[in-house]
Amino acid sequence: MHSITKGLLAGAAGTLALDVVTYGDMLLRGRPSSGIPAQVADRLAQRAGVPLGGGEVRDARTQAAGALMGYGTGVAAGAAYGLLRRGRRPLPNAVAGPLLGAAVMAGANVPATRLRLTDPTSWDVGSWLSDIVPHLVYGLTTAAVYRALD
Repeated sequence: MHSITKGLLAGAAGTLALDVVTYGDMLLRGRPSSGIPAQVADRLAQRAGVPLGGGEVRDARTQAAGALMGYGTGVAAGAAYGLLRRGRRPLPNAVAGPLLGAAVMAGANVPATRLRLTDPTSWDVGSWLSDIVPHLVYGLTTAAVYRALD
């Protein structure tokens, strides 16, 4: 199997794992979902001149676009890992997992921070854990699936 294909599959598995942990946390703690992905999608659509409609239609489209951007980030990070690992032995999961998780976390948070929709310096410990844990699970799952596909 081609290394990029393995990365795509591993990234998809990691993204599913991230969602399971995130929604599990929401279920256990009764916390709402973050509105940041939808806000990022809305801002980017505005800057690109993409009409999203108004009212409930706009809200639905920005939520969907935010979620799809997250899936794209997770799958693309897996593909990039596959490309970088092509012809090389996979890194140990304990190394690759946190690196992949940090990369995807940055992929989600840097645009939101640059668009001034969030300020990570103002986050409390609970907010950091709600972000770090699912991304770490993403990375560990992506690394483990990539290795398993070898």
